Amino acid sequence: MLKLVLPKGSLEEATLQLFSEADLPVRRSSAVDYRATIDDPRIDEVRILRPQEIPNYVEDCLFDLGIGGRDWIEETSSDVVSLGELRYSKATSRPFRIVVAVPEDSSFRTLTDLPDGVRVSSEYPELTRRHFAERGIDADIRLSYGATEAKAPEIVDAVVDGTETGRALRAAGLRIIDEILTSYTEIFTNRAAYDDPDKRRAMTQIKTLLDGVLDARGRVLVKLNVGREHLDAVVELLPSMKAPTVNELWGGEAYAVETVVPKHQINVLIPELLEQGATDIIEMPISKIVP
Repeated sequence: MLKLVLPKGSLEEATLQLFSEADLPVRRSSAVDYRATIDDPRIDEVRILRPQEIPNYVEDCLFDLGIGGRDWIEETSSDVVSLGELRYSKATSRPFRIVVAVPEDSSFRTLTDLPDGVRVSSEYPELTRRHFAERGIDADIRLSYGATEAKAPEIVDAVVDGTETGRALRAAGLRIIDEILTSYTEIFTNRAAYDDPDKRRAMTQIKTLLDGVLDARGRVLVKLNVGREHLDAVVELLPSMKAPTVNELWGGEAYAVETVVPKHQINVLIPELLEQGATDIIEMPISKIVP
């Protein structure tokens, strides 16, 4: 039913992992094959293409459903319908930021310090041009084909580049002075597919599976037993999505309790539970959470 296009390049590995964990594994003959399949009745065709091209292809109805960054939707001014954000990036769950950076020893401290004619290198020339023009700066914007951070100060005065952590920019001796866009990965469609009830239903179902995986990341299921006299103290310690599940054990003298807990809290939580009388604590991974 659906023609799906996924991003090649920096988002590729994280996207394929997400689909695999959502029980929608992407199969192809080799890691360099641009055609793929997903064994699901809702998905008829899969392509893996450069993210710069995906928004335009979706807008033109060559594909029904695409995944890519908000950065390329804005750069290409594509008229697509966003079905929502998917909170993952190349290596983290942080957003991908498009920023303006200058050499560390530069006298420029803010964007408005940049003079007319400032030389700027970017893989996002249209996004950069609009941002600078809105702030009254007549910049000499030069298209970069990669390694943008390596071009200042010898070739250009400033760069506009994407970053999750800022680490690569700092390593290149650059300092961020402005942010143009905060870009999450998005799942989007075109207006024709969105107006088709069957396709919209299928796309919503696929997004539900993907969201379920992302919601489960960083959380674990905790199960434990606790005597009646310690139940209130243990339950008070437990975080939960709504409320812990409590079931009485045979004999009525103890209870089984389970709840979903952020993974980063578990190292502190388990010793505290033991101190409050919990026993038989089990920590289990979660593959999906669907509200």
